[in-house]
Amino acid sequence: MAIKPGIARKSSNKNPPFFSHEFVIQNHADIVSCVAMVFVVGLMLPATAPIASIFVALHHNVTGAEPSHENPRGLPFSYESGWKDWCCVFFYTLICIIMHALLQEYLIEKISKKLHLSKFKLARFNDSCQLLVFYLMSCVWGLDVIIREGYFSQLSLLWDQFPEHPMIFLHKLFFIIQLAYYFHMLPELYLQKVKKEDQQSKIIHAVCSFSFIALAYFLGFQRIALALLTLHYANEVVSHIFQLVDIFDRDEKLTKLHYINHSIFIATRFGSMLLALLTLYYGIESSAKTKFALVAVWGLQGFLIFRFFNNFLRAKSEKLGEKNLIKKRNATTNAKTVAGAEKSKKDRKKESDLPEADQNSNSGRHELKKVK
Repeated sequence: MAIKPGIARKSSNKNPPFFSHEFVIQNHADIVSCVAMVFVVGLMLPATAPIASIFVALHHNVTGAEPSHENPRGLPFSYESGWKDWCCVFFYTLICIIMHALLQEYLIEKISKKLHLSKFKLARFNDSCQLLVFYLMSCVWGLDVIIREGYFSQLSLLWDQFPEHPMIFLHKLFFIIQLAYYFHMLPELYLQKVKKEDQQSKIIHAVCSFSFIALAYFLGFQRIALALLTLHYANEVVSHIFQLVDIFDRDEKLTKLHYINHSIFIATRFGSMLLALLTLYYGIESSAKTKFALVAVWGLQGFLIFRFFNNFLRAKSEKLGEKNLIKKRNATTNAKTVAGAEKSKKDRKKESDLPEADQNSNSGRHELKKVK
């Protein structure tokens, strides 16, 4: 087909200007990768290695030992929290942004293009997939650390030697990644072009999660925090699986399965409260810090339970309102149908009472109306 003269065709592949908002958003993964590579390359140079290692490697080692003849492999490194961890959080925040972009571009978008979802469901699908991957990874990671530390066989390890109980490498790295992930959610609001009406809930989620994890980590509650986070993430995995099922369940045939999710949610909240009470009230000697931690955990769990019942009752009332509206519409339609049928019966009865000539004239009028 020939293009009409005088009409310029817009190029869909036009690159945005350098350092513009659109350029940064489209190429943010490459830009952040270059920044992260600066720290990695810095490790290879003797002059910059001490500074770069602060951002990349874990610090505040307390019990590690060098290999010797009696101990060829050396003792396993153990760590505590410290100020250098904030440098690691910054570096691993860059890694989280890169992984977010890779997961979105090479997996989630390829799947979503084949599903042909609406904008609303597409946004929910993207969020659930991203969070599901993170929650599943964190749950498996946390469970692995719990098994390595032996918390299942000896529950008292959650509070023994508090607050001086150092962390193994995987335990410390777990918290660094947790803080980095929730911190990366804030710039992602800009990088993913999240609408203003959807930003508030995401900001509250990121800030509250980051604050609770940071307080638990730097105040010495790493063990109980690990157990509570693992339990919480296990519930979140199930919750987001049901959200994905709800997106594809257009006919609402699987709505009854949501009661399983509700039961797991309630059990998780009360289990978290019981575990926190056992550790922070009965296990650890009472102090202002432990009381604050217990109140924070119980307050958070209570808020989650309150929000759950509030959303549950609101959804029930909305569904009941929709059903009542449908019933009213059906009743109005049936009433009109019945009224029309009765009116036609009355008309036919009146015609039957007329003389034969008048009946013929009425039938002729009806036929003339139909022709018109």
